[in-house]
Amino acid sequence: MSATAPLLKPNGAATENAEGRGWLTPLRLHWLGVALLLGVNTFLLVRLGMLWNAASSHSAEAIAQQRVQLKAADAAAVPLRGVDAKVAKSTADADRFYRERLPLVQSQVVAELGELAKRNNVRMTRATYAQAVVLAGTANELTEEKIDASLSGDYRPLMLFLNALERDKTFFVIDGVTLNGQQTGLVNLRLGLTTYLRGGADAAATGSGNAAASATGAGVAR
Repeated sequence: MSATAPLLKPNGAATENAEGRGWLTPLRLHWLGVALLLGVNTFLLVRLGMLWNAASSHSAEAIAQQRVQLKAADAAAVPLRGVDAKVAKSTADADRFYRERLPLVQSQVVAELGELAKRNNVRMTRATYAQAVVLAGTANELTEEKIDASLSGDYRPLMLFLNALERDKTFFVIDGVTLNGQQTGLVNLRLGLTTYLRGGADAAATGSGNAAASATGAGVAR
């Protein structure tokens, strides 16, 4: 009696594993890796391009802003160019003005007003002087001289006197003018003036005896 061996059916799971191992060949794994790397590289290139574009745009804006700031700074620096020379010139001009147009003592002011009155045929009947030191303790220390004067004469000569005051070599500031009378005949003029003495406190001390004193008839006309 012979024994017959039973026929075994193939196991389904084993068959599927065998088929799976057959599909995952080294060549297919190689191409799968290549595809994965291409995908990663493509993503990185796209991302790099986006970043480069953003950086380029930002750099262009930054450069434009820097150019605008540079132009603004250059424009702001224009007034400062040559400032040393400008300061030196201003100082020289101020020194020349002090030297040529500001008197040293009060007697020079009195004499100049009398000369102007005489030259324009008007009479100075009264003048009072009040002094105050300004810019004390500095190299440009001055004495302010306030003058309250009364004059009389014809209208036209008085107007010529005022015009001569404004043009005089001695610096005078007309603070106020009061006219009494008509444009024809005798006219009385009250005049407020300001000038400055170069001597500062020394000039004030020199003229202190004459401050607020009256100078009657200093400019007798005719």
